[in-house]
Amino acid sequence: MVRGRISRLLVRDVRFPTSLRGHGSDAMHTDPDYSAAYVVLETDVEDGLQGCGFTFTLGKGTEVVVCAVNALAHHVLHKDLRDIVGNFRGFYRQLTSDGQLRWEVLLLFASYQIGPEKGVVHLATAAILNAVWDLWAKQEGKPLWKLLVDMDPRTLLSCIDFRYITDALTEEDALEILQKGQVGKKEREEKMLTHGYPAYTTSCAWLGYPDDLLKQLCTAALKDGWTRFKVKVGADLQDDMRRCRLLREMIGPEKTLMMDANQCWDVPEAVEWMSKLAEFKPLWIEEPTSPDDILGHAAISKALVPLGIGVATGEQCHNRVIFKQLLQANALQFLQIDSCRLGSVNENLSVLLMAKKFGIPVCPHAGGVGLCELVQHLIIFDYISVSASLQNRMCEYVDHLHEHFKYPVHIKQASYMPPKDAGYSTEMKEESVKKHQYPDGEVWKKLLAAQENQAFSPTTS
Repeated sequence: MVRGRISRLLVRDVRFPTSLRGHGSDAMHTDPDYSAAYVVLETDVEDGLQGCGFTFTLGKGTEVVVCAVNALAHHVLHKDLRDIVGNFRGFYRQLTSDGQLRWEVLLLFASYQIGPEKGVVHLATAAILNAVWDLWAKQEGKPLWKLLVDMDPRTLLSCIDFRYITDALTEEDALEILQKGQVGKKEREEKMLTHGYPAYTTSCAWLGYPDDLLKQLCTAALKDGWTRFKVKVGADLQDDMRRCRLLREMIGPEKTLMMDANQCWDVPEAVEWMSKLAEFKPLWIEEPTSPDDILGHAAISKALVPLGIGVATGEQCHNRVIFKQLLQANALQFLQIDSCRLGSVNENLSVLLMAKKFGIPVCPHAGGVGLCELVQHLIIFDYISVSASLQNRMCEYVDHLHEHFKYPVHIKQASYMPPKDAGYSTEMKEESVKKHQYPDGEVWKKLLAAQENQAFSPTTS
């Protein structure tokens, strides 16, 4: 039962120094420190429940997202949770349509992408709304995926803002999809509880990993039953060919290989590069060019059809409008939602429904701190209530930083097993938050002191 008034919002800058070991490295992001603007909502109800949420960042700039969360806090504080979820569409629009923030903050932080419905303000919106969804699910005593699966279709649709997408998906279209999804829903839920949702691993082949580590991790993954692998490409063609050949030889011809360029190519370059990598039989090339270039993606997609290579993208798509245009332009064969880039569950629901209408499989992005924990709920819901299919579908998994979460993901036989704990699996361990808070946490005090000492140490000839 939904209850209580939001009495406190706390946001902290939490960063993990993953760049020290090359975790998460790719052609565009060579030294990422997986980070989060971590939000905790408290209520005036004496049940001890908190809503936890975050958005994913790569280190520098997290402080700007924290500022944006604080700037949006007045929309949440002292609001009754029942009123929020009772008019969730309206609350979502209130957060994303603040008349001053969506414009004036853009002038204050001109070097950052702020808004509207994209950039820093949208990341902050995701962090806050993720916390609201976590609190709602906890109060209902259900994991988020189950809260969504059990929700009446009309109630579910009342959480979605259809503004700007009705030329591709109307509310009536969405209702029809959800009503059709009621058929066989119980059986699909049982299948998920028994077998889980199929996953693929990115953890073996970050661009910054040396060959020995790649071989070691790939061998271990094969032993653990993984059959789908992704490799980072795009920095150097000859090195890409060598690494792809190494990985393909290790996994064999029958297992699935994907490639990810992380936006590093121009359109003609992407086509030329992938024509050289086609011999390794990739299922898709992910983010081959700028995430804003819908027509560029469409051109690449069309050019790669004879090679049997699909285009996957979505992790850097600002909002539902970009996804709408990608779908309308036939610019992708695999759609990748992100639980923190879009405006939380609300906006992701609209994208899942559009993907269903256009017949495009959803293969979520989860390469970042906590993203696996969150997106598993969305894709399990998608299978049970929306897509009703596992064909050409899988969810990314990276084996990093799960130990910092109170309810970490559970992988069994290379599949996500549905979470059983109430909430959105967003809650971090308080000890981890304190240690990794930037710049005053124990971990960062040591690292920053070491960097300062190194900077001022005398050089030797």
